[in-house]
Amino acid sequence: MNLSQLPNAITLSRIALVPVLILAIKSRHFGTALVIFLIAGVSDALDGFLAKRFNLTSRLGAILDPAADKILLVSAYVMLTVLEYIPFWLMLGVAFRDLLIVGGYLVYTSLYGPVTMRPSYLSKLNTLMQISLICIILAQQAMHLALAGIDHFLDYAVLATTVASGVHYLWTWGVMKDIAAAKTPSVPSRAADERPERDTR
Repeated sequence: MNLSQLPNAITLSRIALVPVLILAIKSRHFGTALVIFLIAGVSDALDGFLAKRFNLTSRLGAILDPAADKILLVSAYVMLTVLEYIPFWLMLGVAFRDLLIVGGYLVYTSLYGPVTMRPSYLSKLNTLMQISLICIILAQQAMHLALAGIDHFLDYAVLATTVASGVHYLWTWGVMKDIAAAKTPSVPSRAADERPERDTR
């Protein structure tokens, strides 16, 4: 493996941690789950740093990195919902938003060609809220902490930022569609092409 493949290798190792995280949560080994989740977070920061610092970005990495993040977060939300630490409606909102983004990306690229998506400030805030809620729940269960009200506050904060960022992505897809349509050259009508020239004799 050469240096250019290192960020992608780190991203793949983060994806490989997902089944381990699922098993840890299922077995209620919350301390282990918290450590795994934090390691995954560090790996996310590390592969991003290496890709930017040494110009090791790639098309594959641009797809793998956000996919790894979504797989990790959605898996954690599903498992914590199964154990009733996260309300079902919140897990549904988080999962639906990610499906909306992935579906919108696939539809747009199939209709208008490749597009580079950069996370908005709303999306970054939403990701931060999602991560914070998972860390708080895992820490509470692992250390038997009594942080009354914080997890409930984060439930609604995550829902609010999830809805807001989902709506923002929908609006962004619409704007990009209009831009793509404006850049598409108009095709002259066949009738105009076939109109006979005027005889000036």
